[in-house]
This record gives sequence, structure tokens and C-alpha cells, in this order.
Amino acid sequence: MRAEPFACTWLDTRQDRTDRVVLTANTDHWNKERGPRLERVVFRNDIPPSEALDLVCDTESEVDILTEISPADAERVQNSEHARLYAIDAMRVILGIINHGVEDAPVGDARTRRALNMAVDRDGLVREGFGGYAYPAAGVTPPYAVGGLSNLEPYPHDPDEAKRLLQEAGWPEGRALRLATLADLEGVANMFAEDLRNSLGIEVDVSVIPNEELLAAQHVLVEKVMPLPFDVLVFAWIDLTSDAPAAFMHGELYGETGPFRAGPPIERFEELMSEFATEVDAGRQGELSAEIDRFVYDEALSVFLVYPQALYAVNRHVNFVGYATTFELAETEVSEEHWSRKNGS
Repeated sequence: MRAEPFACTWLDTRQDRTDRVVLTANTDHWNKERGPRLERVVFRNDIPPSEALDLVCDTESEVDILTEISPADAERVQNSEHARLYAIDAMRVILGIINHGVEDAPVGDARTRRALNMAVDRDGLVREGFGGYAYPAAGVTPPYAVGGLSNLEPYPHDPDEAKRLLQEAGWPEGRALRLATLADLEGVANMFAEDLRNSLGIEVDVSVIPNEELLAAQHVLVEKVMPLPFDVLVFAWIDLTSDAPAAFMHGELYGETGPFRAGPPIERFEELMSEFATEVDAGRQGELSAEIDRFVYDEALSVFLVYPQALYAVNRHVNFVGYATTFELAETEVSEEHWSRKNGS
């Protein structure tokens, strides 16, 4: 915790999920134009993802929508008799959090950080790692965000220039780069590591944080009282609003009170964020958001990898409306052919 209001470095809450959560429509809501369009929604927490995929693809009435489909399963959904694949441009980014506090390698040097970015074959990562269901990342903000577009282009894949910059920054001879990753991003991390090896000519040690150790690892990153055991952490982050990305995406990743900042605070970033936080004009706020994204990009504060799409498997008789931010069902409805209407349930 910090002394000023609205600042908290860690809030550790745990709760067990019930097998099912049932939402019943409020038919007296004032906004009749928007809905409700469904009488009841049942969230099922009692089905493993692999089994849920079988149920939505091969049956009716058990699962109508399955969230967070892996790109590896997209073709199965597309070929399914009962389901359709929805690919939503989401406010998400997968990037490498750079540990600016490293002391035995020039990770704090912008030339090193730009070298890391220019070592990445983003087109290959989109194609091979995500089956095409992603976009090459340029900065933190996806190009389809409502506010603060900065029209950035991804760093070019230029191994020769990347190696030159790394050598110019003085990367120590024989020093391996320490790349950490969460378990569900191991495939992405391995592709990224191979790009670094091929482009920079250095060794890359990849360490995977097991799910059972994730909470402890999060504490180390968020509390910032112990040295971090990585140079780059492959990390997935989201935005909860599509019109002010700097407020949640940039602030959490680089801000002085940001839980995922790795290294000391950055004075210019804090100046921009302070102005952004007090700006009430939407147009100026968008300009500041773009300026923040440009600063983060120019300084290569992270390794910007991809903007992944959110993939859903949806029953063919469900008219699903996806959102760039949260998972909502306010505008989703079912057709007359849906099992619930045919069965009268």
C-alpha cells in the first residue's frame, strides 16, 4: 500500500467458484431498446476446457458459448456441425516485460531494448504461433482502440541491425538472456527465444513459471522488494476500456504505482501520465494517449509481440455479439431454432 488514495500494490483475494452461476434477466430495466434479449444465462464452472470444447462442437444444449479458444483448436470449431468460430479484435497485447533494473547487462540501454524488438519476426509469430488470429504489435495500444491511436508501425524484423545495436550497447560476451514466461505462453516464449538466438547470436535461457508457483511469482513482481530473476518476462495483458488505453494498459505496465513495472520509475512517463489523469477533454486525452504510446514505443520500454484476437466457439443458433474489452451478453440472442426455444425451456 501507499500513503496516497487509490494506490495499492497488491490485493490478494481468493474464492472458490460454485459449479454454476445463473443470471436472470431484469425485464423492468429502463433501456428496453438494448434488452434483455435472453431470459437466463448459466455460467458453468464444472466442465474442463477440453470437455467443453467437445460439447460445443459435437452436441446441442450442453454448452452454447466457450470462451478463450486456443488458435490450435480454431479449425476444429470451424469444421464443427454445431458451432461457429468468432474472432474478436480485443484490447489485448502479448509483450515482453523488460527488467530495467538488471545490473550485469545493458538492459536499461534503449539500444538493447530496440535490438530485442528488431530481433522478433512478428509476422512469423502471428502465422505460426496464432494461426493468423493476431496482429503484429506496435506499442501497447491495438490499432482498433477507440481513443488515442498513434498510427505506429511494428518494429521491423532486422537481425543485422538488431545485432549491431546489441553490440554497440555492450552486451557482455557469453552472457545469456534470461527469458521467463507463464505456462500458457510457453509456446510463444519459445518462438520468441528462437528469434533472439537467430537474430542476436546470443544464448537464451527460457524458464517457465508453473501454475502452482504463479501467485508467489506475482508477489515478487508486484511488491518490488526483491531482485527479479529475469531479463524479459513474456506476459499477456488486457484493457477494460477501449477508449482510454493509457489509463489501464500503460499505467499498469510502466507507472510508478503500476504492479507490472519492472525497474525504476521513468520520469517522462510519469509526467505524461499525470497530465493524462487530470485531462477532462476527450480530444486532448486521446492526443495524450497517443503521445504516451509513442514514448513507450520510441524508448522500447517493452518487447511488443502481438495483439491476439479473442476466440469463441458459439452454437450455430446463437447470434453472439463480442466486445473488444469484457465478455458481455447484453446484445447476444438466440434464434427460433435454438434448443431452449424448441424445448420451451
